[in-house]
Amino acid sequence: MSACTSTESRAPAPVPVAAAPPPAAPSFAGPVLNGDGVCTAPAPTTAVVIETGIGECDLVRLKGKPPTDVLVGEGRSGREVQVLYNEPGAKELYFFVNNRLDRIVK
Repeated sequence: MSACTSTESRAPAPVPVAAAPPPAAPSFAGPVLNGDGVCTAPAPTTAVVIETGIGECDLVRLKGKPPTDVLVGEGRSGREVQVLYNEPGAKELYFFVNNRLDRIVK
């Protein structure tokens, strides 16, 4: 019997990698703001205070006036909206992700 003395080895066959399925489209409910700061439908009246989690149109209803500026776009998380209010002595910027208030910068 003879032993194999070869130092050459075959490279393993490449393993096919399945592509990850695309992420599900984010969903959100309720009316939203358009680029002019106008709601696409009447705002619900469930929110009573400005806090994280309220909808875009809830903010406008609770503020009682249209925003100074609105920026609507699509990001990694889905629909992303920035709503600016120029208040006396300060600016307030509200960040929404999929029609839910994510954070406030004052």
